[in-house]
Amino acid sequence: METEKKLLVIDDEPAIREGVRRILESESFQVETFGSGLAALERLKQEAFDLVITDLKMPGISGIDVLRAIKEIQPELPVIFITGYSSVDSAVEVMKLGAVDYIAKPFTPEDMLNTIRVALEQRVVALEDLYLCKELRDTEGFDQFVGKSHEMVKVYRRIMQVAPTDSTVLITGDSGTGKELVARAIHKHSTRRDHPFVAVDCTSLVENLLESELFGHVKGSFTGAIHTKTGLFKVAEGGTLFLDEVSNLSLTTQAKLLRVLQERQVTPIGGTQPTPINIRLVAATNRNLREMVAEGSFREDLFFRLNIIPVDLPPLRERTGDIPLLVGNAVRRCAEELGKDIKGVTAGAMQLLQSYSFPGNVRELENVIERAVVLAEDSLITPDDLELGGSTLEPLMLDYAAVPLSVEELKETKRHLREQAVEDVERAFVINALQRNRGNVTRASEETGMLRPNFQAMMKKLGVSARDYAEP
Repeated sequence: METEKKLLVIDDEPAIREGVRRILESESFQVETFGSGLAALERLKQEAFDLVITDLKMPGISGIDVLRAIKEIQPELPVIFITGYSSVDSAVEVMKLGAVDYIAKPFTPEDMLNTIRVALEQRVVALEDLYLCKELRDTEGFDQFVGKSHEMVKVYRRIMQVAPTDSTVLITGDSGTGKELVARAIHKHSTRRDHPFVAVDCTSLVENLLESELFGHVKGSFTGAIHTKTGLFKVAEGGTLFLDEVSNLSLTTQAKLLRVLQERQVTPIGGTQPTPINIRLVAATNRNLREMVAEGSFREDLFFRLNIIPVDLPPLRERTGDIPLLVGNAVRRCAEELGKDIKGVTAGAMQLLQSYSFPGNVRELENVIERAVVLAEDSLITPDDLELGGSTLEPLMLDYAAVPLSVEELKETKRHLREQAVEDVERAFVINALQRNRGNVTRASEETGMLRPNFQAMMKKLGVSARDYAEP
């Protein structure tokens, strides 16, 4: 290992501290040990370290208190906990608060060193991600992106890799993840940035009108064609054409689009003379095109023509570490737009936001925050101001009569609560999808990325009826 790595060890037992010191120094780490969390935190205010190893249960301030303080002093500093087997559940819980791992007593030198090596390797990746985020923060085209999770950094890297090329890009991701933001960022960092960026929503027009929009038409080519119209392929000349929700194109339009991409020329409806085009195509979809190809609803040859450079956007539930950043950004923007003096959210409100699945992703989070800013009567948004999944979330309250009296009852209660929590989230997920689509099960299942039979099975299990959400 590299000799410059500096590790800080906190444990109130001298024998443990010295044992850990010997293990680490045998690998040429620089080590400082402390018997209390307070003394260690004072040292962290003076010196930068690469990793902290701390006991979980200590007199004075606990390991959890140490972790919280470290996140204020050196937020990117990885923390590993040492704990007895009886406290493993607690160790798993503190990992949710930001610890990178834990080591259960008794442990071997190999156990400790392997855990440390992985943590240090992860820190290198995290620091690289942080550096890239700082570099992009003020870069044109990235100003609307919020998030520094590793999943989003992968997206940023891919944008910067593909932008200078002319290759066709296929952006995939759930609704509300920001696919058009990615398309615009690619355009702004391409050689075509000084030419038009033209966005087309493939769900907004019926087939004939969409083809007219894309390819243009000549006067008199169909009823209502009273003027010759230039298609968007020509409007975007020299620039980027963005086809959003390309999965909604009919097979007929798919065939015509494929021909345009292969021949790099377009013939307007009713016309006979093709004209060359010079555009970069970026497409996006919230559906699995490979599955659609297998079902016969999307052309395989068009899929391969579009999927030259794939960019996959992660759903918000896979980057929950970005939620505090997104919430803070949304609160500031909405408070300014609505003229309200809202400073942020309470800890309880943030906990609810981070525990919610956000099936509508970033778009849903922004809607939730805007609604909360409107409803908030104080300078901080509270749990009472939040409406998630279409209803106000209330904190879980246990009746004291239900408190388990034995370890077996405790296990059963924990199992029941886990199942209930999952069921509550599933119910909110299904109802939210049905509400957005006015009770249309097919559209709701497609929007959420589920197969219709699976969506219906979940509805049946939860006792949810689509009729309750159908448009009157």
